[in-house]
Formats: sequence, structure tokens, C-alpha cells
Amino acid sequence: MTLATTTETVTGTVLSAQDVNVRNASAKGDGNDLNNNFNGMNDRDGITEKDLDDYLHTYNKWQQSRAGRALQQWLADYLGMRYDAEIKWKNVAMIGGLHLTTVVMFFKYVWYSTLTTWLWGIFVGGCAGLGVTGGAHRLWTHRTYKAKLPLRIILMCFYCMSGQNSLYDWVRDHRIHHKYSETDADPHNSNRGFFYAHVGWLLLRKHPECIKKGRLIDMSDVLADPVIQFHQRYFMALKILFTFIVPSMIPWFFLGEPLYLSFLANCLLRYVLTLNFTWLVNSAAHIYGNKPYDSRIRPAENKAVSIVAMGEGWHNYHHVFPWDYKAAEMGHYSMNVTTFWLDVFAKIGWAYDLKEPSKELVKRTLQKYGDGTHITTPIGNLQEVPEQDPLKSR
Repeated sequence: MTLATTTETVTGTVLSAQDVNVRNASAKGDGNDLNNNFNGMNDRDGITEKDLDDYLHTYNKWQQSRAGRALQQWLADYLGMRYDAEIKWKNVAMIGGLHLTTVVMFFKYVWYSTLTTWLWGIFVGGCAGLGVTGGAHRLWTHRTYKAKLPLRIILMCFYCMSGQNSLYDWVRDHRIHHKYSETDADPHNSNRGFFYAHVGWLLLRKHPECIKKGRLIDMSDVLADPVIQFHQRYFMALKILFTFIVPSMIPWFFLGEPLYLSFLANCLLRYVLTLNFTWLVNSAAHIYGNKPYDSRIRPAENKAVSIVAMGEGWHNYHHVFPWDYKAAEMGHYSMNVTTFWLDVFAKIGWAYDLKEPSKELVKRTLQKYGDGTHITTPIGNLQEVPEQDPLKSR
């Protein structure tokens, strides 16, 4: 297996076969291996500086409307709110309106909610979250494991429930984020503050460096997946179907839930929570917490984010070992629900070649670069999940 590291991963260290364990390994080489670039950090070949400049020129053909420019100037002149990029007023209206409406409707209709309302909302939220964490993030962005077709289809449908950008855009932006973390090329650079990293980056025009670096990211492995091809072709229809129609209609048809209540609970409250739990990984987990694995980077270990984001808040570890399918070292399934489900799918053979670093590699790294806050229990006794054979054939 060819190993590649990101710019963040154990800087200056070349990984060996002994540093990477592969659980539930395939018995023979995969002839249609979509994981050759399993870190997802390589650049495209043949892109010149002129190509990048032409792409940026084409991208810059979009201009703010006259009213948009006037409103932004008014904010600067009278409220002192100055921004170094154009405000995307359409996104401000959509995202701001969604959140405001949700808050108003929540306090008006929360008293009418039933046990069905809450249980179904939690179920749909969990499915949407798994589509983001286990699908978009750990599978398609970082290639931390391989998934058979049924699992890829399930994760794609679950991702559509999250109501976010297309999988292609999500993966590209997250690969840029890891490769150029906390620079102008980072889509949600946390150096620009909590609000910007949380949602502000969606409300402002991207920095030119981010646009150009995004053009460089190699996405050929993602586009080679027929599930992604289908998702791209019917993205808007799938988003409407799984974000709004299915979550609202099933409780109404089969569980006796009033349609208005089902819509408000799932298309407003559940949707807003899913978005913000995802955004917290970019904001809170890049600002608040300790750094036991690498004190030189901003991402931190944040327990609260790990709980609401299904295991994605152990972010100092993740940025050091982005190719670990667990995205964490310590804790229990309760703080990394995504890992639980990936292990379930591994047991039935739908998930395989699950990658994780050896304990020796983790130990060397935290001793060399950590901030000294790592738990003092010997590294061999730390278990994210029950210990299994590192090399287990299907």
C-alpha cells in the first residue's frame, strides 16, 4: 500500500507499513480501487498558473447587484461593519431567514410536539449526521475506509438529508481545508474568528486563494464513483426529496403526526440543528480545547462538539491523523457514534480496509508535538472501541 501524508500529518515523518493498521482488509487487491489517493490531498496534473488565472477571471464574472453594493456600503458607513469581500445577500437571506423562522416557530409550536415528533427528529438527524460524518467526511474526503455499493448508496441518501452543498463541493472544500488549514486558502479559516469559521464563510465571497487552490485539488477519485456521479446529476431533486419531503411525509402517512408539525420539526428545527452541529466542527473545534497530539496547529479536542457531531470533535487528533477511520483515539461509542456504525458495517463486510495508525505512531507523535495534556494511562490500554485484529480478512 502506498502511503501519503498531508502537510499536517506528523510533519517530517515518513510513514511505514508498520505505522498503519488496516482492519477488515480485502483478501486481494481491488481492481477498481477508488482509494488510491486515500488521503485526498494530491493536486491535479497539468494545471498551469494561466489556467488558474483564467478560472479566477471566469469566477469573478459574478458581481454584486447595485442594491447589494449599496447595502454593504451602508453597513460600513453607518454600522462600522466592513468586510474585505462581497456579501452574498442571497445566502444571508436564506440562512438568516431559516434560522429566524425556526426560532420563532419553535417557541410557538414546541408545546404541540409529541414523543413521535422528537424520536423521529432524532432518527432523521442521526441519519443525516452519519451521511456527513461517515460518508462525505471519512469515506469520500479522506478515504479512511472502503465501502461496498449498498453502503455508498445509503450514505449518499443520508447525506442528502443534511441539506448541504453537493458532495463534490463538500469534499473539495474539506480537502482544501486540510491541505491549507488556517490560511487564506482555507474556506473557513478560523483565524478570521468564530462566526466566520462557523457560518460567515458561506455568507461572503471566497478568498481568491481559496478559489485557485480549489481548482488544483484532485477530485478524480470522487468523480470515478458512480454513486457520486448519480448524486451530481440529480443533486437538487435528491436534496429536496431527502431533506424536506421524506422526513415530513413519513410521520404524517404512517405515524399519525400532523403534517404541519412534521414539517416544522424536520424541515426547520432538525435541519437547522444538523447544519449547526456540522459547522461547530469548523468553529468551536478549531478554537476551544486542548491539543495533546500537536500543539502547533489550531484544531483542538472538544468533547461537546464530539457528542453533537457524532465523533467529529476530536479535532486535534483528526488533523494529525486524517486517514484514521475513527477520527479519534480515545473515548467510547457514545462520543463517536459514527465509529460504532462503521464497525457495524465492517462486521457485515460492507465497510472494509479501515485504516488507523499504530499505537506506537500515536505515542511517538504526542510525545514529540503534544501539549502534555494526553491522558497518562499507557497508550496500549487506550481503546476507542474493543480491540480487534489489525489484519482480518473478509
